Amino acid sequence: MDIRKRKFAGGDGDGGASVNDVGDPDSCSGVSRSPSRIFLLCLAFRVVNALLIKTYFNPDEHWQSLEVAHRTVFGYGYMTWEWKRGIRSYLHPMVFAFLYKLLQVTGLDTPYIMRKAPRLMQSVFSAIGDLYLYKLSDALYGENAASWSLFCQMANWFVFFCLNRTFSNCLETVLTIMGLYYWPCIRNHSTDYPVNRKWGLVIAALACAIRPTSAIIWLYVGMLELFLTPNKVKFIILEVIPIGSLVLGFTCLLDRLMYGSWVIVPLNFLKFNFLSSGGDYYGTHPWHWYFSQGFLVMLFTFTPFSITGMIKSKNQKLSALILWVLALYSVLGHKEFRFVLPVLPIALIFSGYAFAQMEVSGSSSSSPVTKKKQVPRQNHTIKWSPKLRLSVFFLLATNIPMALYMSLFHQRGTEDAMNYLSDEAYKGRVKSILFLMPCHSTPYYSTLHHNIPMQFLDCTPSEEKGELDESDRFLVNPLGFASELARNWSEPPSHIVLFASEETKLRDFMIQHSYKKVKRFFHAHFKVDRDLQSSVVVYVVNHT
Repeated sequence: MDIRKRKFAGGDGDGGASVNDVGDPDSCSGVSRSPSRIFLLCLAFRVVNALLIKTYFNPDEHWQSLEVAHRTVFGYGYMTWEWKRGIRSYLHPMVFAFLYKLLQVTGLDTPYIMRKAPRLMQSVFSAIGDLYLYKLSDALYGENAASWSLFCQMANWFVFFCLNRTFSNCLETVLTIMGLYYWPCIRNHSTDYPVNRKWGLVIAALACAIRPTSAIIWLYVGMLELFLTPNKVKFIILEVIPIGSLVLGFTCLLDRLMYGSWVIVPLNFLKFNFLSSGGDYYGTHPWHWYFSQGFLVMLFTFTPFSITGMIKSKNQKLSALILWVLALYSVLGHKEFRFVLPVLPIALIFSGYAFAQMEVSGSSSSSPVTKKKQVPRQNHTIKWSPKLRLSVFFLLATNIPMALYMSLFHQRGTEDAMNYLSDEAYKGRVKSILFLMPCHSTPYYSTLHHNIPMQFLDCTPSEEKGELDESDRFLVNPLGFASELARNWSEPPSHIVLFASEETKLRDFMIQHSYKKVKRFFHAHFKVDRDLQSSVVVYVVNHT
């Protein structure tokens, strides 16, 4: 898909044009770039993207969104400890509850559709985010830079790997790009791209309701707007307070309905993650991790282009926003790639700017980026310089294999195992399941979509510091833990699922309790945070 090679109106007699000159609608040689066409292009790409994701990334994709939505609609599903402590809002799961309700009413809730529909729904949101990234970049730097920014967004391996998953972070990312587009402090008002601060505030409030830590982004944007706006009292009294109160009130009413009591989720979230460092229970990283590893891995080979774009564009507002987010998240002990996903598209806009500059400098004497100006309507074909061709090839050659490997192969065994069990349960061949593996290693009822007894190893944070949870106790002594479980069985589970690394330690246990291996699924070529979990094995009890 080549969204870059096209004709544009040259200027100054030698084909020269600044990045913003290329963005002039009058200088375009008949190439239609209407928002609807761009959206359909993005949607087609993201639908294919969603269908190519077959791997497991992080438990929250299933356990904090789809599992809650499944319980809401179908009456069964596991609620993790976060929901018992009121640190999650129902706003994000309700998006997928609407989808599940639609499937239930139409009778389309088959195992295959239940597996594919949520990511396909997220692909629609992702495509909207792509469109707004294009519009924001166009408003800032012109159409040429916008096209390159969209190319960078689609080519980046981590966006491909993560954005179509059902994390709250992914919807937060889409809302962040949409919100930034409407804020006057981020870009200037124009006839083609009017700003609308009230819409920006609504979107920002929704992002914070879905993911309270999104306040880190919008605190920066809000303070910047407060500093720049001439009417500060109107901004705070007539816009921020009413809009913020309405969205907060709506989410509180929703949570009151779903929890059955008044729960102030942002306050509980703040207490757990910031005041008590509760997130540290799931592991910590050094303070510099986002700067030295995390964000660089996400940008991958786009890193030098993003840095170049930051320097050349001189857009201190957006550059400072990225640094602000990375710095504040660095204060927290528990760090994850997806936490800083909302600022990855911003960094890719800078990559797009760098490519647009490279294209201009390669086709003419380097013109500085200036405001759009009228140029003679003279058609001229851009010729890519060897440097530009090599850069594009380098990005595609590094990101495409990474995106496909991470989406199709790395850690796919747990999803494959649950897909298999879902199909078997649909045929009535599964009575109960025991997962002898670290907690939340697989999807759960939202994928199985069959109300049968299931048990996994619990890892709820203990009030007693240093006390091992079930998951840790199993990893320390798999045979002893499994034997203790078996002594309390009134009826053995029909299926047991475990990783190959524990299978060797439980082989005698399986034989003793009449289990036979029925399926083995490839999982990973290398270890992530534990011993190598090369495959996932499914055992079935043999009653004969």
